[in-house]
Amino acid sequence: MKKLSLTDEILLSVEKPARYVGSEYNMTEKNVEGVDIRFALCFPDVYEIGMSHLGLQILYNFLNLREDTYAERVFSPWVDLEKILREKNIPLFALDSQDDIKHFDFLGFTLQYEMSYTNILNVLELSHVPIYAKDRNESHPIVCAGGPCAYNPEPLADFIDFFYIGEGEESLNDILDMYKEHKKAGGSRETFLEKLLDFEGIYVPRFYDVAYKEDGTIQSFTPNNPKAKEKIKKRVVMDVNKLPYPEKPIVPSIQTIHDRVVLELFRGCIRGCRFCQAGMIYRPVREKDLGQLKEQAKTLIRNTGHDEISLVSLSSSDYTGLKDLAYYLIDELEEEGVNVSLPSLRIDDFSLDVMSKVQDVRKSSLTFAPEAGTQRLRDVINKGITEEDIIKGSSEAFNGGWNRVKLYFMLGLPTETMEDVDGIAKLGQDIVEEYYKMPKEKRHQKVQVILSTSFFVPKPFTPFQWSPQDSYDSFMEKQRSLNRKINKKNIKYNSHDAKLSTLEGVIARGDRRVGNLIFESFKQGSKFDSWSEHFNYSKWEKAYELAGIDPNFYTTRTREKDEIFPWDFIDTEVKKDFLYREFERAIECKITPNCRTGCANCGLKELGGGVCYEN
Repeated sequence: MKKLSLTDEILLSVEKPARYVGSEYNMTEKNVEGVDIRFALCFPDVYEIGMSHLGLQILYNFLNLREDTYAERVFSPWVDLEKILREKNIPLFALDSQDDIKHFDFLGFTLQYEMSYTNILNVLELSHVPIYAKDRNESHPIVCAGGPCAYNPEPLADFIDFFYIGEGEESLNDILDMYKEHKKAGGSRETFLEKLLDFEGIYVPRFYDVAYKEDGTIQSFTPNNPKAKEKIKKRVVMDVNKLPYPEKPIVPSIQTIHDRVVLELFRGCIRGCRFCQAGMIYRPVREKDLGQLKEQAKTLIRNTGHDEISLVSLSSSDYTGLKDLAYYLIDELEEEGVNVSLPSLRIDDFSLDVMSKVQDVRKSSLTFAPEAGTQRLRDVINKGITEEDIIKGSSEAFNGGWNRVKLYFMLGLPTETMEDVDGIAKLGQDIVEEYYKMPKEKRHQKVQVILSTSFFVPKPFTPFQWSPQDSYDSFMEKQRSLNRKINKKNIKYNSHDAKLSTLEGVIARGDRRVGNLIFESFKQGSKFDSWSEHFNYSKWEKAYELAGIDPNFYTTRTREKDEIFPWDFIDTEVKKDFLYREFERAIECKITPNCRTGCANCGLKELGGGVCYEN
């Protein structure tokens, strides 16, 4: 049995010691002496969050298919263990082998959310790896990062050695092959980073310089190495059926956020919601084969013992074989007591029929995400859902036995007026009244409508990347107004403070200077910023002062059409001209059809596959 990094005394003194011991069912074990490359995959949050992330399981499986590579997992230690690690000077370690991360070849972070960035600096420090890339030497792991937030890598440019833009399966193997040969030949860290410049999709920040204008906007972004590319093209796998899928995912020893196996239906999204970064950067839609998915589903259940399988994608209803797959799995898995869950469905007759088969109607609730309170604003964001759809879906749900409906909205969307804000309260009330249109004998319980609002954060590579974000005061005024308008008799309203969203707005569209803000806030003690009990805005206010950052420059300012954005050097294949056309159409309240209804010439056709060539 392997030796644990932490003593029994330490493990018994912290909350959930199973977070740190590894040895879960289906964990990969390798002889570390027999591999050439050791890769630490870090999800910069606690174990329960990271182990629920499909991307981590996919990369873990993908890298461990290589006999010469051992990929292991690292998570942020919870605050109780961090205190002990610092007091006893114990370096952070990988779960699988329990070895110190500082001895690995690579430490790779997945960037899922901007508010995890202070955790990344914390992991580096706890691992005894210098926080700044410029301070690392041959004895330290090469620090890399990927994931959706890597599409604007600049706020982390000073801390990361290289970023991988796009889907890892496309060229990670080629990079590791090169690294293996480079290492055998005794090559240096610096020359390895320079060799990476030969690869598409790789951004090495040290080989680029940024100059700023007097007004603070970017003057130029230029390579300082002759091999560095002016544009970094994202890597995308066009035939997703050829990709290996983790058939034996690790089964956590403790309950995680999503305690189930996950089946990926397709990548990309046809919808084109103008606020959604994922919908733009993961284009085009590439579906997986129906027969292959049926077999994978049965294999996943057999190899894990889970009693629930979730069919996931950005918009599951858009999988062309969904009915066939859902009904097949319900029939096939019913005898084994396995539930099928389908998040992100659009509410229609099929969805209600499926949900009535897989859920306990008496206990479950239905969830809609209209995002905006009026049809005008839903057209601005290109949501592709009408008020009639929502009311009809609610009515059908009530008639099907549901009495609880949740609706999610955003406050502060571009062009939003107080009439749009009031529309949220009105829509909630209209749904309540729809319930009472049913005959009394069908109304067995009191109706429950739950309205939840978040605050809009403009993201890079969306049509709203030019839009100003609402100020904190404006956000809160809208929230208070809405709270006053909602009839609390049958409607519950969930809301929260806007400080986190304004901070997210700064980092999401931040440039290289925002790295100073993140560092100063980390030094003030910020970590686990996405956890309300740990988020302390006063530390960030102090960091703004120390870093000389004006948050309004990044949030409430309107961008000109030709402004150079910090992320403009990344090429997602979706053309900037298309995004601006969509921005103009939003202002004019014009909707754009989804990819299957009509091509809007976003630029993805150049890739030669996916939904662009379905017909």
